[in-house]
Amino acid sequence: QLQLVESGGGLVRPGGSLRLSCAVSSSDYYAIGWFRQDSGKEREGIACISGGGGTTNYVKSVKDRFTISRDKSTSTVYLQMTGLKFDDTAVYYCAAGPYCGLLITPNSYRYWGQGAQVTVSS
Repeated sequence: QLQLVESGGGLVRPGGSLRLSCAVSSSDYYAIGWFRQDSGKEREGIACISGGGGTTNYVKSVKDRFTISRDKSTSTVYLQMTGLKFDDTAVYYCAAGPYCGLLITPNSYRYWGQGAQVTVSS
């Protein structure tokens, strides 16, 4: 079974930056998506990257602030977050699936990490 482990969450001030990492237990070329879920809200897909790394998609609310990338040599996917806002506070999850589509929907992803808390607070 594929395993994913997120790291890099924490507390950051508004306008600050944070980088999340997702270590994937397989070198197979799964698409990886980043999702977030705040208390009382639905899980939201925010970014994804294709297995080969050539395709990336973002939800509008994070486009131009967040960047997804992958290092094939270490089977790690990153989410670089800049210009963080209060509304970015959530538990962030990475997940593996068959493709990275324009719509980043949780149902398309089969394997999930345990989540990492990101809190934006002054």
